[in-house]
Parts: sequence; C-alpha cells; structure tokens
Amino acid sequence: ISHTWGADQEEVTFKDIMETTGRDKIGYEKFQFCRERATSDCLDYFWIDTCCIDKSSSTELSEAINSMFRWYREAAKCYAYLSDVSTDGSIQTGPPSQPTWEAAFQRSRWFTCGWTLQELLAPASVRFYSTDGKLLGDKTSL
Repeated sequence: ISHTWGADQEEVTFKDIMETTGRDKIGYEKFQFCRERATSDCLDYFWIDTCCIDKSSSTELSEAINSMFRWYREAAKCYAYLSDVSTDGSIQTGPPSQPTWEAAFQRSRWFTCGWTLQELLAPASVRFYSTDGKLLGDKTSL
C-alpha cells in the first residue's frame, strides 16, 4: 500500500504487529483497509512500510529503503490509500463529469511526498482509494 504517514504515535508499527497491539491507533484504519482489499483481491500477503519494517534494525531499514522501488515494481497490486480524500456520499455540485472528491484528490498530501514518486512509477498499476475505501480510479484513468 502506498499512503501518507501520520504522526509517529498514530501509526501501527512493526512492534505493534509483533505484540498484537495498535488497534486503537488512527493508522490501524490503513491496515484494516489493506487487509480487506488484499483479501478481496485473493492476495496472500500485503505490505505497509509503517508496520512491515523493523525500524529498530538499521540494517533492515537500510535494506528496505534500497529495495522499495523493486518491491513496488514487482507488486501484484498497488493500492494508494488517500487518508485526506473522502467520497462521503456527497451530492455532486460541479459539472456532471467532475466527481465531488476530485478537488480533494488534486490537493492530497500523497502528491507532495517524495517517496510517492517511486510508488506511482514503479508498479504497473496503482489504484487510488479514498479514506472511506472507495475506488477513485487508477494511475491511467486519473
């Protein structure tokens, strides 16, 4: 999953996963979304950098940073979870061809993070999802 990070105390970490804690953190919503999406797409595994890298190991952290482009390139599916874009069932107010979430999508923090460039370019396909789990489109359609 490609996403933007929240505050450190809000993200589910590798330690949280190992100790089965962190369900009360805001970042757990991303974890839940990715698990549900991967299950729906019949995937056996999913990867989220916040909780799949043991950042207490400088060797593992360095290897992960150096491997991320390849991991995204070889991913069966890549989901971009946009925590600051919601579809929330709003009635469309703009032109019929412009979804209500489009302006928020264009202003999303995801597009200002340096890491997301590789996460957009490396995978064959990236599917963008709103914070409420709705598919917005993919990197070709958007």
